[in-house]
Amino acid sequence: MRLWSIHPSYLDARGLTACWREGLLARKVLLGETEGYQHHPQLERFRAQAEPVAVLDRYLLAIWEEAARRGFAFNREKIGPHFSEKHLTVTTGQLAYEWQHLKEKLKVRSRERYERLATITTPAPHPSFTVIEGVVADWEKTRSETRMQDSLEGI
Repeated sequence: MRLWSIHPSYLDARGLTACWREGLLARKVLLGETEGYQHHPQLERFRAQAEPVAVLDRYLLAIWEEAARRGFAFNREKIGPHFSEKHLTVTTGQLAYEWQHLKEKLKVRSRERYERLATITTPAPHPSFTVIEGVVADWEKTRSETRMQDSLEGI
């Protein structure tokens, strides 16, 4: 599950669609409508809010707006009708980590988009986030952690 902190305009079609689907799954988790993904670290920042579903719906609204701008037919009725005005925070380290992660994905699956974005050093955040100074979030599973876990599982 990846709920990007970067602006949805940077995502390619595959990334935007995946973010929408994963956001809807996260919504079901927060509503108690599914048993899976209950402890997924990406949900921590939403669960910490007084109205987690309303905050997530605002997040998803920005994804829907970007999809609509591109002519995609995401179903708007799957979110809302109540949206929180609360802004979440994202650290500069987290934004930088996600930016690098996205660029690595785009280099493989959407070379043209990668080349258009390659010169951007500081990406804009998703509209639901305010940027603050800091390191990569504690809940983020970095590539080095993933590699270490994979190698330990092989023992």
